[in-house]
Amino acid sequence: MNQLLFIYNPTSGTGQVKGALSAVLDVFAKAGWITTAYPTQCKGDAQRTAQELGARYDRVVCAGGDGTLSEVAAGLMALDRPPPLGYIPFGSTNDCAATLKLPRKPREAALVAAGTGIPQFMDVGLLNDKPFVYVAAFGAFTKVAYDTPQELKNTFGHLAYVMAGIASLPTIAPYHMKVEYDGQELEDDFYFGMVSNSQSIAGLRPPKAEQVVLDDGQFEITLVKKPLNLTDFTDGLQALVNLSPADRSGSLVQFQARQLTFFCPRPIPWTLDGEFGGSQPVSRIVNRQKALRIICGEPFQELQQPRHP
Repeated sequence: MNQLLFIYNPTSGTGQVKGALSAVLDVFAKAGWITTAYPTQCKGDAQRTAQELGARYDRVVCAGGDGTLSEVAAGLMALDRPPPLGYIPFGSTNDCAATLKLPRKPREAALVAAGTGIPQFMDVGLLNDKPFVYVAAFGAFTKVAYDTPQELKNTFGHLAYVMAGIASLPTIAPYHMKVEYDGQELEDDFYFGMVSNSQSIAGLRPPKAEQVVLDDGQFEITLVKKPLNLTDFTDGLQALVNLSPADRSGSLVQFQARQLTFFCPRPIPWTLDGEFGGSQPVSRIVNRQKALRIICGEPFQELQQPRHP
């Protein structure tokens, strides 16, 4: 029988993991896995466990939110030959689950992770050598996307992000920075920046999500320039969260790149996969193409549509 390491965050989903533990382990046993289960004890524990123990197992499966998945992926990235990684989503946002077409019910997600799913190579990003699975972001809407009250999201949907973004504008100072990417560069004042490889970010579909290819070695980059007035800001934010089909303000800058370096006179605080990722004035981001095998609910060709020429 094959060996499986199951790393789970017992506090994710307000503790729902613990209630589903027996059913998940039963699925693993019926699929022919001998399972070692490890509940994480603190922040960073999932990464340490995956790095120290992962090489001994044929498969690693984690349960929790996107932060747990990101930690386990970071731990496996340190291995010479990392095993395939399965994911059972229990967080509040679960962007990666949406992108990978994973079921939200624990038992169904466990069936995918244990055997019915499809191992696919997936790109992983590095911010100053710190791994992230699907997004690195800085600036205004980083806080908005993850801190908007759930009641507001439930009531107003995507409009909640527009409302929260506008409300936070007086407290936000843009970052003046130069961005070098794939032999090109630009310089401007930016309220927000996002380097991603995902079809869902903070529960929203990012601009041009249908063109995202998860294993092509390319990031999708969205930068929001300092608007001239509140009307331009609102228009740009609506386009960012797909409330309008296009940005009429000219405040959105979008392109693809394999690697980027951000230079700023002051440290830039980054969010990596929804968690704080450090703060530094020079930030280098590199795409590690096909760095890990992730267990998906569907083949990649069914997760995405072809790029437009």
